[in-house]
Amino acid sequence: MSILTTRFGDLNRLSELMKRDDPSISTSWLEPDGKYQLQRFRLDRMTNSIAQSLGEGFRRIPPDQFPTLYYGWGRCRVGSTALANLFGVAGLPAYFQPVKAAMRNFLTGCPQTPWVPPSSREQPCLFSKEVAGPYLMAECLFIPLQILIEAGYPADRLHLILLDREPALSLASWFAKWSDRVPRSRLLKHFVIASLNAARVEAYAAREGVRTTHYVHEASRQPEKAAAALFRRLGLSDRFFAGAVTDWNGVEEFTSDRSSLIFTKEPDVYFVPGVHRAGSSYRYLDRDPGSVSDDDLALLDRMGIPDLYRSCAEACARELGISLDQLGPPLTRLPDPAMLAAQLRPAASPIAAS
Repeated sequence: MSILTTRFGDLNRLSELMKRDDPSISTSWLEPDGKYQLQRFRLDRMTNSIAQSLGEGFRRIPPDQFPTLYYGWGRCRVGSTALANLFGVAGLPAYFQPVKAAMRNFLTGCPQTPWVPPSSREQPCLFSKEVAGPYLMAECLFIPLQILIEAGYPADRLHLILLDREPALSLASWFAKWSDRVPRSRLLKHFVIASLNAARVEAYAAREGVRTTHYVHEASRQPEKAAAALFRRLGLSDRFFAGAVTDWNGVEEFTSDRSSLIFTKEPDVYFVPGVHRAGSSYRYLDRDPGSVSDDDLALLDRMGIPDLYRSCAEACARELGISLDQLGPPLTRLPDPAMLAAQLRPAASPIAAS
């Protein structure tokens, strides 16, 4: 019996299972929507199929020649694309969600484009970003590290960078970017599930012995200091230079030729023009809270999403050796949902059966 339905009661139940990292999640059924997913799949079988596909490419790399892969993961709209471009400008091959692209090809029945990373003799270090959400439950629940390891990538050559961003502003960005494609209530539910999946991703990394670093988007309020600290934490100080932060060669769109990102082919139905706008440098961009409502914030609070963010922010400050004060106002005193709600425009009630 599927637990992955869209009723509010089922969201409560699923959130409890996710917080416990309950193994029943992996045997749940993922229902198709007819557009972004064309068939019904079980989560574990989807994971196995994608791992087998990626494994075909990984088998071309000698076991002792896998490069170290610094692997940024978080829900959508946490600054992951800008961070990937930063690593690309610094000289690391920087990949744009190759595992998720393989999953999207699988879900829509499209041909796979094999991802074959260079060997460590060619490139000793790589960066890749993967994000959870927004369209499907599959995108919110998959654990890309699991797919990589089951495909044959050595766990001791992986370093997870767990990404997060202040939840209300991140949710506002979801609504702004995708509300014309996905019903608002479904986006909110997917946002909650993608956020909660961080606990499952981190638990899997711990079980497999994958090193983990935490990084929040608000650290980029002081971009050079935060970027230098992150590279130092990763053992990449020799790759860091100030120009990687300040000079991006006039890139305006991360999908353009001036971008430092490497893209893997995914189905055209997922393409959204303008969703990955770039800036002239790596920096924090203030966002408007948009249509996020009091009810939305109350739901995030009930589901523990601000607590997850707080934990990630505190770990980020500790691991990078910078204080919360240095990360900017949102982290020195995290906003109380009721106080933030007073600043927001009212919007429709968030949860309804669908």
